[in-house]
Amino acid sequence: MTAIDYEFEYNNRARIPEYRAIIARWRATSALDRQAARAALDQPYGVAERQRYDVFYAGAPDAPLIVYIHGGYWQMGSRQDTAFIARALNAEAIDVAVPSYSLCPEVSVMQIIDELRRCVAALWTQTGKHPIVVGHSAGGHLAAALLATDWGALPGVPADLVRDACAISGVFELTPLLATTINAATRLDARAAIDASPLWWAPPPRGRVLVTAVGGDETAEFHRQSRALAERWRQAGVHTEQLSIAGTNHFTIVDELTRPDSALFARVAALARSPHA
Repeated sequence: MTAIDYEFEYNNRARIPEYRAIIARWRATSALDRQAARAALDQPYGVAERQRYDVFYAGAPDAPLIVYIHGGYWQMGSRQDTAFIARALNAEAIDVAVPSYSLCPEVSVMQIIDELRRCVAALWTQTGKHPIVVGHSAGGHLAAALLATDWGALPGVPADLVRDACAISGVFELTPLLATTINAATRLDARAAIDASPLWWAPPPRGRVLVTAVGGDETAEFHRQSRALAERWRQAGVHTEQLSIAGTNHFTIVDELTRPDSALFARVAALARSPHA
């Protein structure tokens, strides 16, 4: 049996050289949108420099809320780079919150998970809304972690705070990253990789909703990761759905969130409008 080349499977920046142009486009669009949008920028949810979020408003006080979590393998990216995903969702009468979070190696992956829990709790305090959590890459991992969080153990929030999530191109089992260059910053060991893997956590309660999405042009490991999480959680009573978005890779799949005619956009918007949310 041929050994899996995990560096090839997970190092998307090495596989997709045009990623620099894609991210530059995201940053340029996001900078303009942050200036022009109706938004509350740089809202704190903690004392650390990157513990901030932006909220982009659709206009109605009862608009549903999506929290979008950026990717970057827990070591890159920011809310300032990813504001571009809010515009089309705002046009569909959906509010969008975009947080930043501390990055590896300054903090661990488990500490990042804790930061996003505090962010979602702060948004609940501010809005009283159950958010739909959407994330890409590392953000997909974090979206799954928030769906599987035991919110009843946290003070001041409902036990069902996060009911629905969409994890895009996520990594839910971190052990394959141990021998890759990605781990130079995440600094995982075998125990920490298991502890930070939502695939091995107790699944969310029955009736929660998980949508996973992967680009049709992504590697076999990204498809396997989403399939494994969806299958395990479905057996536990979670409502799961798997999307493979033809013609997209690990980066261009995010652009589907800016296109109201795309299957991914339609599914995310439907989650936001669902009475379950």
